Amino acid sequence: MSESRHLEGLVRKGIGGFYTVETPEGIYTCTARGKFRKARISPYAGDRVRILGEEDGTGALEEILPRKNFLVRPPIANIDQLFIVTSLRDPSPDPLILDKTIAAAELEQIAPVLVLTKTDLDDASSLQEIYSVAGIPCFAVSSVTGEGVDQVGALLEGRISAFTGNSGVGKSTLLNALFPDLQLKTGEISQKLGRGRHTTREVELYKLEGGGYVADTPGFSTFDIERYRMTDKEKLAFGFREFAPYLGACQFSSCSHTCEKGCAVLQAVEEGKIPRSRHESYCAMYQEVKDVKQWQQKSKRV
Repeated sequence: MSESRHLEGLVRKGIGGFYTVETPEGIYTCTARGKFRKARISPYAGDRVRILGEEDGTGALEEILPRKNFLVRPPIANIDQLFIVTSLRDPSPDPLILDKTIAAAELEQIAPVLVLTKTDLDDASSLQEIYSVAGIPCFAVSSVTGEGVDQVGALLEGRISAFTGNSGVGKSTLLNALFPDLQLKTGEISQKLGRGRHTTREVELYKLEGGGYVADTPGFSTFDIERYRMTDKEKLAFGFREFAPYLGACQFSSCSHTCEKGCAVLQAVEEGKIPRSRHESYCAMYQEVKDVKQWQQKSKRV
């Protein structure tokens, strides 16, 4: 007679109603209880779950544990860090999109890491200075010379990480340099699932030898994440970590940090403590969301 076991684990992938769950006792292929469907809740890669496992390696997914964050597209839960890949040339970086993506990650409690590629074509020092002052880890990487690849790889250990970058910035090249063994598999998955914005994308977590996981997110671009939670003007400043020491120190409690007298953030910009380009991005984003009403916020979120 087989013995069922209650176990806690990590969802590595879910396809067609079957979920691959890694537990301390091994890998189980689970189906979800009907209560999830009734409640319109779906388990996703990255979810911590409780299952009832059978000796034959099958199981039933019984509970999804509380998530610290969740992205809708691509669907993934509990990311620790997001590597935002952008090239120095061909295409050139767009500071506003970079800062939107960083802010969106911060507001989702995902640690942003900026990766600047194609350093063999241009100098990364000016951007590195901006983001180091802002407190964002920033790495210069070249697939030609191998510069920076090991530094990026060292950050992956023990964490769940995802990579995002628009077409042509060298994200695939970087991933292939980091994970040569997964090159063929990742390519097959990307080809099979497609890269179109409206194509269903299944996410899979790959386990790394040194510990930690990397999410395979086919076609995941900065355009996907930069649309997250960009509707709440009261929270927006918290997406800029270098503003933190000055929030609450302004002359007016309702300060928008865009143009007011007595604004501690604006003073920090003038003193060079906050990069001017970062504040310009904040102001542009604030203008986009300042007239969004509270009742519109849910419907505008992706």
